[in-house]
Amino acid sequence: MKRCFSYGIIKTDYTQVDKERGEHNAVGFNYRFAVILDQVTKYLARVYLKPVGSIQLIPNVFHFTYVENRGAAFGILQNQRWFFILITIIVVLAIVYYMFTHYNDSLLLNIALSMILGGAIGNLIDRIRFGYVVDLFHFILIDYPVFNIADSFVVVGTILLAYYILFITGSKECQLN
Repeated sequence: MKRCFSYGIIKTDYTQVDKERGEHNAVGFNYRFAVILDQVTKYLARVYLKPVGSIQLIPNVFHFTYVENRGAAFGILQNQRWFFILITIIVVLAIVYYMFTHYNDSLLLNIALSMILGGAIGNLIDRIRFGYVVDLFHFILIDYPVFNIADSFVVVGTILLAYYILFITGSKECQLN
């Protein structure tokens, strides 16, 4: 296994999916887990949190706050439901297509994409069913917008995707040279 120094980090190739150990199956589990966890927490928020509005878990730090978000991240583009549905369907189809045609590529890439896929599907379900996305986690301390599990999966998946693009793909290019 070749090593390449790039950005001051030693690179190694951990990119091949090992189907015999079931790592490819873990990717499918990952997006389904994201959707189920997201939908369960949003259901609980609609049933228990909506009637009270907000519950202080850690006063002035972290609250559970029920919000019906009709926009995108940070509440931008309010009331653009069909736009978001269309864009999300395009993104979901693109990710699914890529994952099916490149399933032997990097395990990290597949996990990142499946996390983004699960988060996108979780919020898409809300937009189709209710016309809005239920948000419930609110970090008061840093005045961060209210968000949900699906948002978290999209953000973490995007961070992993950026890591893959910046460091692992760069490592492959370095190994070729």
